[in-house]
Amino acid sequence: MRIEIICTGDEVLTGKIINSNFSYMAQKLEDVGLSVHWGTTVGDDRDSLLAAFRLAGERADSVIVNGGLGPTVDDLSQEIAAQAAGVGLVLDAAWLTRMEEFFARRSRVMPPNNRKQAMLPAGAEFLDNPIGTACGFALTIGRARFFFTPGVPRELRRMLEEQIVPRLLAQSGAPSAITLKRFHSYGLGESHVDQLLTGLEAMVPDGSVKLGFRAHYPQIETKLTVRGRDEADIRAKLAPVEAEVRARLGNFILAEDDQTLEGVVLAALTRAGATLALVETFTAGAIAARIAHLPAAEHVFRRGIVVRVLDQVPAAVGLSHVSLAEMTQVKAEAVARAARDAAGATHALAVLIELDEGADRIDLGGTVWIAIAHPGVPPVEPRNAGGGDVAFRRSRIVGGREWVRLGAAELALDCLRRFLQGLPVVERIDFEKV
Repeated sequence: MRIEIICTGDEVLTGKIINSNFSYMAQKLEDVGLSVHWGTTVGDDRDSLLAAFRLAGERADSVIVNGGLGPTVDDLSQEIAAQAAGVGLVLDAAWLTRMEEFFARRSRVMPPNNRKQAMLPAGAEFLDNPIGTACGFALTIGRARFFFTPGVPRELRRMLEEQIVPRLLAQSGAPSAITLKRFHSYGLGESHVDQLLTGLEAMVPDGSVKLGFRAHYPQIETKLTVRGRDEADIRAKLAPVEAEVRARLGNFILAEDDQTLEGVVLAALTRAGATLALVETFTAGAIAARIAHLPAAEHVFRRGIVVRVLDQVPAAVGLSHVSLAEMTQVKAEAVARAARDAAGATHALAVLIELDEGADRIDLGGTVWIAIAHPGVPPVEPRNAGGGDVAFRRSRIVGGREWVRLGAAELALDCLRRFLQGLPVVERIDFEKV
């Protein structure tokens, strides 16, 4: 099935906003085995929109139009869709009532121009938007079925997942039962993961299991798309493949499906009845920002110390007599212990970064010193490097400054995840033996 995505709006066409909606839709469709053949961006111009709708209606089977469903004069999708289909606009009284109730619940009076959002092309199929005022709809234009969606990302995503994807699967004739299993890993490159998972699809000979990857530094996402007659058939196909992915990627899998690395770390700390203090240099507080806002983090997160350069760290943790001009493992461990004790926490994660001198270049980088202070008895049987009450790791990250910043935060969180799970904080795979 040939699918086209049309994104509308002058702000998208001129680059004033990044068109993240397109990438989300294309990835979501790819995840369920539906490929996008064309992507079109059109400004808020009647003639241009009409031409784009008519062209897509001639060459595609299905078209998703994003944007242009708002209440303002430059929101033109309903008007131009009706014109392209050769029908008029009619008031959807039920949606108008829904909008009035939406405003009333917020103790507001609906402005008159919002009435425009309840005007739909005659004969259009209603697509619900339970979290906004932009009514979605489906309409046939030419030979293609068009799906019109709001530009607000959270509204688009819900409509896409709950209503449009099932309709597209039905239209394509694909099995309606489909599952996407995702594994998130850190510490292995995309080509390494691909090498480790060679031959995985062949475990299901009928071709109903597809393996895919998405690299979004610093993580790699491994995707298994599984089709079947029903949920039982999917589970039977997925189980052995899923187990094989876990066996081959092992400790490098940091989370699965909708889990995040920081969520896994917070859950492990919570289960252990532990609390956490952080010391970060150069990361701009990236680690604290990933943990502190999570639900129930207030029971775990004690303190975050964010400094720009190493020589500011000792005073911040009460070690004024210590100089970090020349970093050592002993000093990194001392910082972690001091942060733990000063915050009254059970654990502290110190992330101390020595940047290479010089301009911001991809052939430079930084040395990352990571120390995890703990009560002396890890929550599970330890296999961590080092001993006593601190686990330690030192690594080099080569790349521009932003690369170092993102990589150091991910590396540190993953080391903490590994420590809390009783895994080695330093691990390598010999690919010559794979």
